[in-house]
Amino acid sequence: MSQKRILFIGAHPDDADILCGGTAIKLSRAGHLVKFVSVTNGDTGHHILSRAETARVRAQEAQKAAKAFGLCEYQILEHDCGIEPSVENRREIVRLIREFAPDVLISHRLCDYHPDHRATAQLVQDCAYVCMVPHFCEDSPIPEKAPVFAFAYDHFVEPRVHRADAAIEVDSVIEEKITALSNHVSQMFEWLPWVDGDRDFDASKLSEQEKRDYVEGRCMGRQKKAADENRERLIAAYGKEKGSAVVYAETFEQSPYSRTVSVEEFQALLEP
Repeated sequence: MSQKRILFIGAHPDDADILCGGTAIKLSRAGHLVKFVSVTNGDTGHHILSRAETARVRAQEAQKAAKAFGLCEYQILEHDCGIEPSVENRREIVRLIREFAPDVLISHRLCDYHPDHRATAQLVQDCAYVCMVPHFCEDSPIPEKAPVFAFAYDHFVEPRVHRADAAIEVDSVIEEKITALSNHVSQMFEWLPWVDGDRDFDASKLSEQEKRDYVEGRCMGRQKKAADENRERLIAAYGKEKGSAVVYAETFEQSPYSRTVSVEEFQALLEP
């Protein structure tokens, strides 16, 4: 097909990067447009920096990551952490969706440990129908075609496990994804070790290879789990030999709340 437009709306700077960064790299390299949006500015995600400083640093890191991923844009909205799925925020997201007019829009599922993830998931789902209603946000024209709304992989099993309607191998861009994720220094090497209880972690003592290995271990475990849990989908997409050998995959589930397509077409929409 012609140039595709893929939008990921996450709760924080780095959510999109972790959940679909490999897919973004592959699509961007093939000339498609990929945009990441963070609904919050990530301002509570640090144990030393002030909230204002954290928001400033996270924004700078996101723009560095955007270049590494090849994004057309990495937009961070001005909301503090603690976002709510209000009607006012729904209007903001609807206008954003209509302006970019994505073929596919990916976000979190509602079942998630983080309240910002859950609120963002609800907010995006609430836009799935109304983004095509002409009298909702009348100042913003509806797109010609409704996006396919989708959810990124997560490991939660309540109320049910993630269903992979598309599986994208990212082994071929694993080094590029790790390099791009490493741009989120304040998150990867400062906040996450601290919040996990490793108060003695000091990234300045690590070699570049050790930093690379740390990011792989920290972020890519879910992509390995996604590949292992959805092997049949990978084989269907890539054939038995290649599909059986995939180590890391990013998988996506279609939402039933907007336009849906066949699994073959959905896979094709996310392939370069």
